Amino acid sequence: MRIAVPNNLLALDNILPEEPLLMMGAGPVPIPAKVAAANGIVINHLGDTMAQIIEQVKAMSRYVFQTEDGHILGVAGPGSAAMEMAVVNLVVPGSKVLSVCNGFFSNRLAQMAQRVGADVVMLNIHNEQSAKVSEVEQYIIQHQPQVLTIVQGETSNTVCNTELAAIAAIAKQHHCLVIVDAVCTLSTMAFEMDEWGIDAVITGGQKGLSCIPGISLVGFSAKAWQHIEARKDQLKHWCLDAKLADQFWYKKSYHYTAPVSGILAIHEALRLVCNETLSLRFDRHLRCSEALQAGIEAMGLGLYITPPSRLNSVVGITMPAAINSKALLSTMSQRFKVEISGSFGPNIVRIGQMGEQCRAHNLFRTLHAFGASFNILGQKLDLPAGMAALEGVLNKYQFSEGL
Repeated sequence: MRIAVPNNLLALDNILPEEPLLMMGAGPVPIPAKVAAANGIVINHLGDTMAQIIEQVKAMSRYVFQTEDGHILGVAGPGSAAMEMAVVNLVVPGSKVLSVCNGFFSNRLAQMAQRVGADVVMLNIHNEQSAKVSEVEQYIIQHQPQVLTIVQGETSNTVCNTELAAIAAIAKQHHCLVIVDAVCTLSTMAFEMDEWGIDAVITGGQKGLSCIPGISLVGFSAKAWQHIEARKDQLKHWCLDAKLADQFWYKKSYHYTAPVSGILAIHEALRLVCNETLSLRFDRHLRCSEALQAGIEAMGLGLYITPPSRLNSVVGITMPAAINSKALLSTMSQRFKVEISGSFGPNIVRIGQMGEQCRAHNLFRTLHAFGASFNILGQKLDLPAGMAALEGVLNKYQFSEGL
C-alpha cells in the first residue's frame, strides 16, 4: 500500500467539548431525547416496520403542513435539498419564474430555478421589509410567471413575509404555482398549506421540528402533483426526481437506500409536535420569542427588523460598532457554553427561537450569557434589566406544562 494510515487520529471524545454547547443559533437546534434515541436505530428500509413508520410520517406531516391531500415526500438531505426537489420538479426549463427575494435563502430559490433553465425574474425587497402583496401582484401581471418562489421567514436577516397568504391567493388567481420555504417557520407559527393555496412546502428537520440535520420534507398540492405527473421531459436530477421518490414513499418500492435513522428521528419529532398540538406550540414560540426580544431591548440593544416585518423564529440583534461579532460568539461559546449565530452580511447576530430553543430555562441561560459576554468585551449592558424584562413577559402568560 502506498498511502499510509493518517497520524494523530482522535476519537470524538477527544474532539467534542466535555460539556455540550447549548445550540441557540439559527439552526441546528437542541433535540429531544426521544429524537436522539430514534436517530441511533437502524432497521430495514424496505421492511414492514418501515412501511408503517412512513405512513405515520406522512399523516403527521399533513397535520403539521395543514393539508388534507398534500403529497408528502421525504428527502435525504438538508432543507436546501428539499428546496431543490420542489424547484426541479415544478419548474420546467424555459418557463417563467418570479422569485420574491428578501435575503440569502430566497435568493437561493432563484438561483436553483436559474440552474434548471428557467427565465427568472427577481423581485428584490429592500430595506429589510416583508413583501407587499400589491408589489408582487404588479410583477405577476407584468411577467405572467408559471411559478412563484418565496420564503415565509428569511433566516438570514430575520424578515418575515407576513402577507404570504394574500400573495399566494393572488398567484392562484393568475394560475401560478407557489413554492414556499418554511424551513425555519413550520411548526413555530401559523402555516396553512391548503387554505392559503400553497403548491410546495419545504422544511428541514433541524429547525422548527427540533430534529436532526440531514432529513427534510416536501409537501406538494394536488395541483402540483398533477403537474409533476404530466411532465414528459426527463429530469436531470435522479435522487430529487419526485416521481422516483414516490416509489418509496407511496408504493413501498426501492428508490435509494433511505436515511433510516433520520426517518425514525423525524417520526419522533413530528409525534412530539402532534402531542403538543400546533396551537399550543405556536403560543409557546410566540411568548418565548417576545420575552427574549423584550430582554434584549431592556439591556440596551436594538432589534434589526421593525415589528411589522419581524420574524419571531430567529431574532436579529443589531451589533454596536465597538463590538466584534466574532469575539462575542467566541466569548459566549467558550465562557458560557452557549452558541448563537453570526450573519450573512448585516452587522447583526441571531438567536434562534425554534422548537426546543423555546424553553424558559434555555432563554434565561442564553440571555445571561449574551449580556455577560458584552460586559466582558467592554460594552456595558443593563443585564439585570434584561433578565427582569424576560421574566416579566414570560410571567404575563399562563405557563403551559413543559415551558
